[in-house]
Amino acid sequence: MARLAQTAGLTDVQQEILKTVREFVDKEIIPVATALEHKDEYPQQIVDGLKELGLFGLMIPEEYGGLGESLLTYALCVEEIARGWMSVSGIINTHFIVAYMLKQHGTQEQKDHFLPRMALGEVRGAFSMSEPGLGSDVSAITSKAVKDGDEYVLNGQKMWLTNGGSSTLVAVLVRSDEGHPEGTAPHKSMTTFLVEKEPGFGEVRPGLTIPGKIDKMGYKGVDTTELIMDGLRIPANRVLGGVTGRGFYQMMDGVEVGRVNVAARGCGVAQRAFELGVSYAQQRHTFGKPIAQHQAIQFKLAEMATKVEAAHAMMVNAARKKDSGERNDLEAGMAKYLASEYCKEVVEDAFRIHGGYGFSKEYEIERLYREAPMLLIGEGTAEIQKMIIGRRLLEEYKLQG
Repeated sequence: MARLAQTAGLTDVQQEILKTVREFVDKEIIPVATALEHKDEYPQQIVDGLKELGLFGLMIPEEYGGLGESLLTYALCVEEIARGWMSVSGIINTHFIVAYMLKQHGTQEQKDHFLPRMALGEVRGAFSMSEPGLGSDVSAITSKAVKDGDEYVLNGQKMWLTNGGSSTLVAVLVRSDEGHPEGTAPHKSMTTFLVEKEPGFGEVRPGLTIPGKIDKMGYKGVDTTELIMDGLRIPANRVLGGVTGRGFYQMMDGVEVGRVNVAARGCGVAQRAFELGVSYAQQRHTFGKPIAQHQAIQFKLAEMATKVEAAHAMMVNAARKKDSGERNDLEAGMAKYLASEYCKEVVEDAFRIHGGYGFSKEYEIERLYREAPMLLIGEGTAEIQKMIIGRRLLEEYKLQG
């Protein structure tokens, strides 16, 4: 077991789960990740293994067939999986956000219908907020739902859908003005719809098209897509929670979980980069000795290890705060911001330690170097995190009188 990024106070069950996941990562993910990533191939065998381990039901309550584990357990599992290959953690992240939103906000019928099959990995979740003309400015959403009898008709185009092709259930945020008078704040006229579909690309149900995979610099293997709704009819009982106008709050609650997840991914990728850097530094010789014995390299290793440790501590703190039932947007924003920035820096230092070989596709660090930038953008950019952190600090430290 590595010395860095240990977590105090875990139960025997949590330790056993993490041990199982780490062994799976070391045996089933790390040996094949780089080859699959270079081919941009969906890791079906790995996903099947995660299903067998029960990881798709990790946070789903036991009454619905899940393991009923905490956000902390989930985040620590994500950290281990991202250490192996970040794309695999993306495959389970959106699934968990949708399951979490259903658990927190769904009607009883929606929970009974979806959660048992989600726990088994039979129903796979994705969620959709972004559109081609907007990223973090969620209030500017233009996709729209109009009521028509017992159904809603959805029109619009969504963007950056992780698992857009492989998922069978998508939580889609759209504008729904019905029941909300003119002048209602934009975030109060949004609704989350639970959209069931067939996996794959093209027209996956009448009125719903997934055009194909977006070709990306990194974060390959996992499918990232657009979603086009053209007269998509959804029954009224598939409004998340059964009431329109609550979609923004439901999504933001899910994104708080997602931000802890992105922080955990940053921790995992940074840990792997440190492992690669510290290992290579002891094997590569210059001027008659391993480069690890050069002070310049030792300084890099010291900085990298400190960043790995600090990011892990903040991520664990954010997860534990959410688990305790407290508001954690400040902690989640800080953890996501710090972990993603530190991840980028640790990966770059490991890349530098590798010298010219870091530029070769034969070495794993090349893949990490292309993957790390996604964490600076996913679940809200670093700049958005700083805005959230700044506003919350001003709330906490408001001048009295």
